[in-house]
Amino acid sequence: MTYRNLEECITDLEKHGHLIRITEEVDPHLEMAAIHMKVYEAGGPALLFEKVKGSKYRAVSNLFGTIERSKFIFRDTWESSQSVIALRDDPMKALKAPFKYVGTGLAARKALPLKLPGGLPPSFEEIQISELPQIKHWQGDGGAFVTLPQVYSEDPDKPGIMNSNLGMYRIQLSGNDYEINKEVGVHYQIHRGIGIHQSHAVKRGEPLKVSCFIGGPPAHTLSAVMPLPEGLSEMTFAGLIGGRHFRYSYVDGFCVSADADFVITGEIHPGDTKPEGPFGDHLGYYSLTHPFPVMKVHKVYAKKGAIFPFTVVGRPPQEDTAFGELIHELTGSAIKNEVPGVKEVHAVDAAGVHPLLFAIGSERYTPYQQLKQPAELLTIANRVLGTGQLSLAKYLFITAEEDRPLSTHNIPGFLTYILERIDLRRDIHFQTNTTIDTLDYSGTGINTGSKVVFAAVGDKKRNLCTEVPEVLASLEGFGEAKLVLPGIVALQGPAFTTYEDTEQEMSRLSAAIEAQGALPECPMIILCDDSRFISEELNNFLWATFTRSNPSHDIHGVNSRIVHKHWACDNVIIDARVKPHQAPPLIPDPDVQRNIERVFAQGGSLSGIRK
Repeated sequence: MTYRNLEECITDLEKHGHLIRITEEVDPHLEMAAIHMKVYEAGGPALLFEKVKGSKYRAVSNLFGTIERSKFIFRDTWESSQSVIALRDDPMKALKAPFKYVGTGLAARKALPLKLPGGLPPSFEEIQISELPQIKHWQGDGGAFVTLPQVYSEDPDKPGIMNSNLGMYRIQLSGNDYEINKEVGVHYQIHRGIGIHQSHAVKRGEPLKVSCFIGGPPAHTLSAVMPLPEGLSEMTFAGLIGGRHFRYSYVDGFCVSADADFVITGEIHPGDTKPEGPFGDHLGYYSLTHPFPVMKVHKVYAKKGAIFPFTVVGRPPQEDTAFGELIHELTGSAIKNEVPGVKEVHAVDAAGVHPLLFAIGSERYTPYQQLKQPAELLTIANRVLGTGQLSLAKYLFITAEEDRPLSTHNIPGFLTYILERIDLRRDIHFQTNTTIDTLDYSGTGINTGSKVVFAAVGDKKRNLCTEVPEVLASLEGFGEAKLVLPGIVALQGPAFTTYEDTEQEMSRLSAAIEAQGALPECPMIILCDDSRFISEELNNFLWATFTRSNPSHDIHGVNSRIVHKHWACDNVIIDARVKPHQAPPLIPDPDVQRNIERVFAQGGSLSGIRK
């Protein structure tokens, strides 16, 4: 099905039972987000909010809430899009199997953007920012945000749509110091294309012209989050996956998507920032208030009958989890071509994506040696940590598939395989004072922290404990030891105070364990505030451990030492306690939860949906 606009997609989803209309008036202040999250958690349908309090425009959410619904939306272009991406990665495929790829040329013809004459499309009218649905997602948010924007910019040094960037950078519509209807905040993070464009504009002493498209065919939204191969633009991909040219025109020098529901145009001037945030973000915490570019609004347009799409992010999994799965299926082979030797990479969603990365690579450097140790794996690890968004990874666990099949998506099995083989004196490698994800507050400052690589290969070195070792069950000052996974035990400690106090605590803990003898069956200990929480669900362990720790500051060890600049230990201790400098977690508002029950109660629009 080729959708010309968002309305056609909504009609199609409703026809096939993938969408429900909410006919009651709903408040965009916290209520819409709370309803969305409850429906997403229940595996429910897309939602069309027909009456948004304070706005004449409808809103839709959860369009991409399941991988099945996402693939349904792109059912007619899915295979041809995969084929074109595959050809971009490996053109030789077409020569080896010409009849298989004969249709890709037809698909690619629709990929090129189509410029329309005549300026502003006749279906658009000029409106104000304040007329948009003012959706506030979490009670601590700094204002209303656009969470599915398509932020368009062009390279000032090479203008034109084929040198443009389309990215999903959240837009703050209100709150803080923004002058309503005249200014909006643009939150873009490191490793983003718009940053290159703005740096070029700053060198020229010019403002950067920016257009924010909201809505339009779902292909346009997906294109804004796609990590595309070099040389394949987001605008081209939008036409490819949507089966229809990206149609655009220029108005007052700004690019306008002819098929978007809303368009905000404006300029970012050199050095012009304002406080942006807080915002409840996809790591499960608030991203705090920081100076980010402010866009001076030029004009705002809305299509007749426009619909405002939005999503809600929070502790994963959320709707953006399905986005990630969709992207992986479309571009899964790209990383293998970009990083030689890589067989599989998995950014673990439950840990917030960037904090934790699993990888399987090759180990072919010294097949003649009896004693195996990571060699090629370390080369691959450096390549992975220097590649695009993967460079934001904080923890990287990497191994080679040798005597049996492995999958990074079997998280307990993958971690068990590594912990059975890792040499803790040799196979832990740190990078300090480096960049991490903007949204990760475990580090020493915004964008600043450390990384660690756990690399393991070769024969099994130890049997992992499957119950809490007696040594860890009776430690003075540390209690409630709980088994998390084979070889991993959560240990509850005193609340974190300072790093100076922590050094003394870790010294006492290490000495107490050493006094009892070696503990090889438990290579990893998680120091935490609540061991019951950490151990009761795999996702709790992944989320709390890897979002609340900065490797250089929070990894300690039993009998830890530095030998020729290399850190080693007998047992790894990861301090996953909450630190004072970290952002607060996202907690639903109980009053809002009670208020939205009317929609789910008997007679409400969503009475059939229950978690």
